Amino acid sequence: MFRFPYISRKWKLPKLLYALFIIELAGTVAALALFGIADPNLFRTDLWQIGSDYGFNSSPLEILYAYANYRPIPKIPFVWSQALTTFNVVVSVLCTFVLLCKATMFVLHVWYPILSTIVNTILVAMWIVSVVGQAGPDHSDPEHSSNIPWYLSKSCDLASPYGKKHYCLMAKGTFAVTVVMLFIFFLNLLLGIWSMIPSPAERSTQKLGSDELEEGRRSSRAARRQSKAPEMSGAAGAAGAGNTTATPFTPRTLAFNTLDRKLPLRADGSRRYA
Repeated sequence: MFRFPYISRKWKLPKLLYALFIIELAGTVAALALFGIADPNLFRTDLWQIGSDYGFNSSPLEILYAYANYRPIPKIPFVWSQALTTFNVVVSVLCTFVLLCKATMFVLHVWYPILSTIVNTILVAMWIVSVVGQAGPDHSDPEHSSNIPWYLSKSCDLASPYGKKHYCLMAKGTFAVTVVMLFIFFLNLLLGIWSMIPSPAERSTQKLGSDELEEGRRSSRAARRQSKAPEMSGAAGAAGAGNTTATPFTPRTLAFNTLDRKLPLRADGSRRYA
C-alpha cells in the first residue's frame, strides 16, 4: 500500500533559526531602504554615463540618437533598465511582508519547515535574478562591451570628478546587501529542507502509530464480521426448522416461508379440498 513520506514539523537547530530571523530583519530593512532610495533613477543613468565616458560600457545617449534619427530603439541592457530597479523594490517589499507573516506564524507554532521551504525557494530565485541583473553584462554596444558593471569591478574614485562617488559607493553597498540577502534565504532554504527530514526517533514513532492505526482497522473489521455471524446463523436455524428439505437459504427465502405459513387464504383452501 502506497504511503506518503513522513515530513517532520519540528525545526532542527531552532537557535540558528532565531539568528537567521535577526539577520534577515536587518538585511530586509537595509535592502528596503537602499532600493527605495535608488528608485526610480537616482544614480542608474549617472553611473551608466560615467562608464560610457571612460569607454567601459554603452552610452545612454544612444536612445536619444535613435529617437532623433528615427532609428530603431536599441534594447536597454537589463543592468541599466528601470525594470531591474522596480524589480528590486518589489522583492524588498515582498521580503518585508514575508518576514512579518513568518514571525507571526512562528510565534503561533504553525511555521512548518515545508512552508519555509516553499517560500524560501521562491525568494531565493528572485534574489538570484536581482544579483544576476545587478552584475549583468552590457553588450548593446559591440565597441564598448562589458561583462560586469564598472562600479563593481573598479574603484569609485573614477566617479569623483563627476561628484558621484557616493552614488557609486551606494550602488556597491546595494549589491553587497543583495548578495547577503541571497545567502540568508539560501541558508533558510537548507535549514527547512533538513528539518523536513525526520529523525530516527520520529520515524519509529510514526511507524508505531501507523501500525496501531492499521491494527485498529483490522480489529474493527473483525468485530463487524463477528457481529454479522450470529444473525446469519440464527436465520439459517429458523429456515431449517420450517423446512426439513435442505434448500439454499437466503433472507428472501426466510421471508417467503414466513408469509406462506401465515396467509389465511391458503389455509382455508387447504381445508376446503381436504
